[in-house]
Amino acid sequence: MIHRHLKSLLEDGLIKKNGKAPEVFYSAINKKNKKEYIFSDKIKNVLDKEFYFIDPKGLEFFGSNGFVVWCQNRGFNIRKKSEEFLKIYKKYKKVRKNNLLDASSKIQKTFGKKQCVKKLFYYDFYSIEIFGKTKIGQRLLYAKQSQDKKRIQEIAKKIKESLDKLIEVEKIDSVVFVPPTVPRGIQFMKILEKSLKLKLPKIKVKKIISDIRVPQKTLKKLKDRVENADNTFWVEENINFKNILIIDDAVGSGASINQIACKIKKNNDVKKIVGFATTGSLNDFEVISEV
Repeated sequence: MIHRHLKSLLEDGLIKKNGKAPEVFYSAINKKNKKEYIFSDKIKNVLDKEFYFIDPKGLEFFGSNGFVVWCQNRGFNIRKKSEEFLKIYKKYKKVRKNNLLDASSKIQKTFGKKQCVKKLFYYDFYSIEIFGKTKIGQRLLYAKQSQDKKRIQEIAKKIKESLDKLIEVEKIDSVVFVPPTVPRGIQFMKILEKSLKLKLPKIKVKKIISDIRVPQKTLKKLKDRVENADNTFWVEENINFKNILIIDDAVGSGASINQIACKIKKNNDVKKIVGFATTGSLNDFEVISEV
């Protein structure tokens, strides 16, 4: 119950948090030094639902109260910036379907005739113009960097309903989880897989690690990413499924998902391969080097 109250106080901008469990420190924010700002109901509802940022000290800020702090730290006009945020929110809300972003045109433009994934969907963009990383983009980044199991589980819970709907609409009969390259004690994709609890057969895909690890995120050219993915993913043979879903944490170029799809299609008679990522790049080809 105490933690529920603390969470509410954090989201209302009344306290700030430092540290990580089991040593967490909370302190009050002096309301006398904090300028109040009144938003319209329309803008406040969007900000409270969508806005989130983590400052350089590692403090979390939520919703409309967090937006005020974000603007004040940067010397921005709160009214103008909030109107910009609402405009961008409406822009991308229009392209959502079943609460997902359809990025199929991106994969088509990027790979052309070498496209093996029929469709590609994101839960959200990793970052957007003007405001940078999205709410889910920031949570993904810090969940991976801090190897925070609880935060990964929260992301899984957030995307679960939309992912289940995608599986139903696309008649998915099997799933692939893209394996990680970077060694970590707690792997995002492993925790995500366990937390989603998808009742689907899993196709085995392994990441072949040589003496020198070359993560996709370190490669700046599409050609290098394709070569890396093509030569480091092993896919099991004799796959007897027709509609396959490949899940990744974040999509920059889409090389990992597309090359795994190509390897599956090369030796198996599949009908359709669909890609899904928690977050993805806004542009046709964008390097997301942080995750």
